[in-house]
Amino acid sequence: MLNDLGEIILLSLEVSGIALLLSALVGLPIGISMGLGHFTGRRLVTALLYTGMGFPPVVIGLFVYLLLSRNGILGQINSPLIPSLFTPGAMILAQTIIAFPLVAGFTMAAVMGVDPQLRLQVLSLGATKNQAAMAILREARVGVVAAIVAGFGSIISEVGAVMLVGGNIEGRTRVMTTAIVLETRKGNFDLALSLGIVLLTITFFTNLALLRLQGRTAGK
Repeated sequence: MLNDLGEIILLSLEVSGIALLLSALVGLPIGISMGLGHFTGRRLVTALLYTGMGFPPVVIGLFVYLLLSRNGILGQINSPLIPSLFTPGAMILAQTIIAFPLVAGFTMAAVMGVDPQLRLQVLSLGATKNQAAMAILREARVGVVAAIVAGFGSIISEVGAVMLVGGNIEGRTRVMTTAIVLETRKGNFDLALSLGIVLLTITFFTNLALLRLQGRTAGK
């Protein structure tokens, strides 16, 4: 039981950790650019981003499933960069898509929340546009970290999408959320409860970190 528990926990953290890293690499620059820039179509992009933040994860799982299936657009491409269904790679792709709009959207909100006068003051002191952008980013750093924490919380507790694209295969694609569902149906409540406690603990410390960041922001 302990071996199974450890294996499931490690796979969960690996899949969600890689997905969070990928979503941050894409979402943070986009969120910062959206918060700082003004361009044609910005409102449309913002609306799409906010829509993605509330999109049902199971629908994203279905979308990824159709993309990676044999008849899907990506499923027909023979490349090591394209993951196959029922592998950790497919789960990472689904979780990345789920976390991306949260990371980008909250980052954009954090950057936009910085006093607009700060940029003007920095520029008036002779700073370049890039230096002014870095000054704004430093002021928004707590909100940016909160965006990453929110993205992680959304994917570590997700079940529908990863079950669709991962298949919940023992020893290969079984993570904490899907294992809890399966073990409960099988009547293995000890393992299900153990996994539930671990998942709740991870979620608790994630939310605690977010609250601490919010407290520091309020205290400034």
